Amino acid sequence: MAGKFSGKTVLVTGSAGGLGRAYAEAFAREGAHLVLADLKLDGLDESKALVERAGGSASVHRVDLGVEEDILAFAAVVLALHDSLDVLINNAGMHAGEIQRGFFGLGMAKWQQFFAVNTLGPVLLAEALRPALAKAKGLIINKSSMASYTPATAYGITKAALNVFTNAMAMQFGADEIRCVGIAPGLMQTEAARGGVADDTWERLKGMQSVRRQGTAEDIANLGVFLASDEGSFVNNQTILCDGGNQMRGFRF
Repeated sequence: MAGKFSGKTVLVTGSAGGLGRAYAEAFAREGAHLVLADLKLDGLDESKALVERAGGSASVHRVDLGVEEDILAFAAVVLALHDSLDVLINNAGMHAGEIQRGFFGLGMAKWQQFFAVNTLGPVLLAEALRPALAKAKGLIINKSSMASYTPATAYGITKAALNVFTNAMAMQFGADEIRCVGIAPGLMQTEAARGGVADDTWERLKGMQSVRRQGTAEDIANLGVFLASDEGSFVNNQTILCDGGNQMRGFRF
């Protein structure tokens, strides 16, 4: 049986593993063709194989979302291959190391790098892919975070800025009937998230959720599939928390 995204094209950045891979597999199960992009090629071939096993098809591409020339060159390749793009998922971002700690002492160069990758890269990629998104009357999904709501770190600040851009993008792209939404995950059981939070902090934050089970990458991916589907087609200009009802925001410090 053909899935609801059969014949449609979905681009996922940061798809060599983790949440990006979960998005890819979820859309593949619905028959989509996936354009998989990541800075590191390690893992992309495995993601491609999983997509194909799930019933979709895929191509793989290397792109550095912190470098404008890379973004424009990648977008040109995508437009040459696909005149129509149904979903762009801006999932890639920096989340480990200094970006998770208190932000004093980072210096201009690091601030610029963090904003380039987490905030401006997604905007520039969407702008470059606008013709294909417009043809499909497509959807842009920006990956935010629960940390964006009371940001105390560079990570949270870059994601808070992305929330603002999500609002502005929904208005600007709306002229072409392109929707733009954000998804703000809470504490999710992914390798990247688990490696960046101390065990005692992890248990404390998990205990603050109204839903006591641990969130998974599939929870986020399923929300993305819904928002991109006909059932979610009237949702626009929102950043949606998917965090099990966690009572605390901006925990990364």
